[in-house]
Amino acid sequence: MKQQLDTAVELGLRQNLSQFILLALVNITVGGLVGLERTTTPIVGKEVFQLTSTIAIFSFIIAFGATKAVTDLITGPLTAKYSKRSILLVGWLLGAPVPFILAYSTHWWMIIVANVALGLNQGLTWSMTVNMKIDLVGPKQRGLATGVNEAAGYGAVGATALLTGFLASHYGLRPTPELIGIIFVVLGFVLSLVVRDTAIHVAHENKSHASTMKEALVDPQSQQKLRFRTIFWETTWSNRRLRGASQAGFINNLNDAVTWGVFPLLFTNHGLGLVAVGLIKGIYPLLWGFGQIPAGFASDKIGRKPLIVLGMAIQAGALVLAVSLLKWPLVAGIVSATVLGVGTAMVYPTLIAAVSDSIVPSLRSKTLGVYRFWRDLGYAAGALSAGVIANLAGLNTSILIAAALTALSSFLAFKWIPN
Repeated sequence: MKQQLDTAVELGLRQNLSQFILLALVNITVGGLVGLERTTTPIVGKEVFQLTSTIAIFSFIIAFGATKAVTDLITGPLTAKYSKRSILLVGWLLGAPVPFILAYSTHWWMIIVANVALGLNQGLTWSMTVNMKIDLVGPKQRGLATGVNEAAGYGAVGATALLTGFLASHYGLRPTPELIGIIFVVLGFVLSLVVRDTAIHVAHENKSHASTMKEALVDPQSQQKLRFRTIFWETTWSNRRLRGASQAGFINNLNDAVTWGVFPLLFTNHGLGLVAVGLIKGIYPLLWGFGQIPAGFASDKIGRKPLIVLGMAIQAGALVLAVSLLKWPLVAGIVSATVLGVGTAMVYPTLIAAVSDSIVPSLRSKTLGVYRFWRDLGYAAGALSAGVIANLAGLNTSILIAAALTALSSFLAFKWIPN
């Protein structure tokens, strides 16, 4: 029976198209839920809860990023005990209260609690959708699979950011913009009930494609026995490819956290309204999202390194443009968001594919969990550093320092990631 089952499994996008599309739809709802906060929440902190410290305002991003990073880290070990489908469903249950808390909270600490729940939700659901897509397609289409997954998620982030800005301008900052999250939770959970687990695809690829890895951590035959702490250290530092990917992911989300918190405050301070801010906050993830499909495809054809190095450099330039064009705030916002979206689209799916290149399928979830831990810890680090710097030296300075760190990350990726 086992032999018959193995021979029936096929890897590839075309061969698993229905499940692949279903997982993409799930990730649209995942991205939509986190998109609720992209435009309005920093302004809610300032105007509704009367927060004056930027660190206090950005504390919701710190809570989200730290929780999501830790959740990413534990998803790998969890997949050794539980099916990815069951983890996906638990993620939706944890995220169910988020829209209600965001809409009706009476104290800022309740917003922090909502973001802890949101971090748990995003860490479990987004991790499972990307891992399951990679499981389905096999090694030849990893870049495309991650590109489609991230396009679906971040396209939804951008669309929701646009929508919440529009709703806030017409109906107020709360509760209407936040309550659309109920739709995402219900649809995400129902669609996840239909998803089939991909464990059999992992077993098939592990048997058939272990020899195709570009830079395995150790001999493929002994990888099954690797301890998690060894995987953590290899992904963090010892393996050059993985070190380069982890630092780039960390800085990518660091500068994303800076724009998440700083841009709404910066551009409202320069006279823009909620619709304009929503436009700026929507353009960035929309381009980031949909640009990942061609970027992921290109990384499969020309390699991972060129897109990572150039993409980080473009992000650095975009942050400089945001400050240098502030005499025309709407132009500054649209231009910087556009360039930033292009640069991030080049980097995001390519980093996940680069990490997947370096590990056998049976350990992919654990290795990606460590990479995603460092990547999403960038949210917390970016929000905290931006808050401190903005308090001391202003919002502009926090953006310029993020630009310098992003340029340094591009150089480190060039040095550490092999061709």
